[in-house]
Amino acid sequence: MRIIVAALVLATSLSAQVSYERIRDAQNEPHNWLTYSGNYSSHRHSPLTEINRDSVADLVPLWSYQKNTLHKFETTPIVVDGVMFISEPPSDVTALDTRTGRPLWKYTRQLPTDIPVCCGWVNRGVAVLGDTVYVGTLDAHLVALDANSGLVRWDIEVTDYKHGVSVTVAPLAVKDKIVVGMAGGEYGVRGFLDAYDAKTGERAWRFQTVPGPGEPGNETWAGDSWKRGSATTWVTGSYDPDTNLVYWGTGNPGPDWNGEVRLGDNLYSDSLIALDLDSAELKWYFQFTPHDVHDWDSTEVPVLMDGVVRGQQRKLVLFANRNAFYYVLDRQTGEFLQAKAFAKQTWAEGLDDSGRPMRLPNTAPSIEGTTVYPAVPGATNWISPSYSPVDHLFFVTTLEMGHIFHRGEAIYKEGSLYNAGGAREIPDEEPYTEIRALEPETGALKWAFPAGGRTRAGVLSTAGGLVFGSGSDGSFFALDSKTGQPLWHFQTGGTITSNPISYSVDGKQHIAIAAGHALYVFGLK
Repeated sequence: MRIIVAALVLATSLSAQVSYERIRDAQNEPHNWLTYSGNYSSHRHSPLTEINRDSVADLVPLWSYQKNTLHKFETTPIVVDGVMFISEPPSDVTALDTRTGRPLWKYTRQLPTDIPVCCGWVNRGVAVLGDTVYVGTLDAHLVALDANSGLVRWDIEVTDYKHGVSVTVAPLAVKDKIVVGMAGGEYGVRGFLDAYDAKTGERAWRFQTVPGPGEPGNETWAGDSWKRGSATTWVTGSYDPDTNLVYWGTGNPGPDWNGEVRLGDNLYSDSLIALDLDSAELKWYFQFTPHDVHDWDSTEVPVLMDGVVRGQQRKLVLFANRNAFYYVLDRQTGEFLQAKAFAKQTWAEGLDDSGRPMRLPNTAPSIEGTTVYPAVPGATNWISPSYSPVDHLFFVTTLEMGHIFHRGEAIYKEGSLYNAGGAREIPDEEPYTEIRALEPETGALKWAFPAGGRTRAGVLSTAGGLVFGSGSDGSFFALDSKTGQPLWHFQTGGTITSNPISYSVDGKQHIAIAAGHALYVFGLK
């Protein structure tokens, strides 16, 4: 039995509707944070400058908000006109006063206890459009809440969660649609990306990321393996108003580590897909890891920028991939332009002229175990990178780690794990993480800062010449964006598995990050 509870603590109101035009022109509202990655181009960059290289030493905690569960806190806050909206795990939403952290209202969802999930009861954030807040739920629903009260406006089932599908992704609000992905790649589901009417909740379209019989790409799946092909869409994508294209990464094929039961390239797994927002027509795709057998999802955040590559001014999409290669593509056509390894990798000799990897022999998982770099978590993961148009640098949290990959028997049972193998750590290896600054057009390394053992947190750049990142020991820090030199740090006391943001209220800049079981907000003393 599912119960929806909306607990109204204190009424508030948005000063204006959050229109599509406001989100599209987010650079004109640096005091707000209107969408998951800060803008549709996913720069995760703040134009605010009050907190800068000279003043950051005076940064202090202003308030914190404690959640009531022990689940991982992966939210990216949305800030609109003095109100902050956060998701709390597993599928709750809270509105906070940005000045004090005081809760304004809270939506609490009671969930079934039999939800199959691989990687924790988590949620990565909400979307806001008009005067409505949208959240995906672990039991595979999309819910629309009144932004002023938290009361439910509509609640629709995306699909039956018992099949292994959950919704942990922050939705993307574009025009009159709410675009939302899904998780469940370890359960042999068939992946998809959905769009819903923002007013009514009616589904506008569904794009199946694993093509069925008669559809282009189905021939890349042996037999009926497409039915369990996964290719899930569990991290928020990007949008280009000029092309009207939504750019979204897809996850691993299923089963994860035994490719013998799904021979072929396995489209559109481990790909970046470009869909027309209005029709869901596939305009182009680029597959980073054909026939993936190492669980290297390509659900990382695509970053959009314009630049010169191969002597031409182009509209680009930048993609630091879990497979340890950094890619530069033409976002109008999907043409492969440039790639470079940005972390240790031992599975490919390199990439050919089309960007297809040239695999090395004896790197597939085996019964006895095969050592390969990067590890299952990849050189980077779902945690957000950042692009600074001020410094013209791409910043990414990078993990240096390998795994010993094992192939197992592929036995499918609906709602059960369908991994067909596993991975274990390399004896005596000490994994480490660095925040790395790359040249956007080439992937050339400009600087690196050590961030501890296994950091799973994103980065934020600012026009004040800073990059905010996190360490594996729970530290939250600021680096000089040009050099990587440390300028400030704060020990949160908890593991950080989230992405920072910046906003301002009453003319004062703030930095926010979820850490451990709390949300921390910082400002100048």
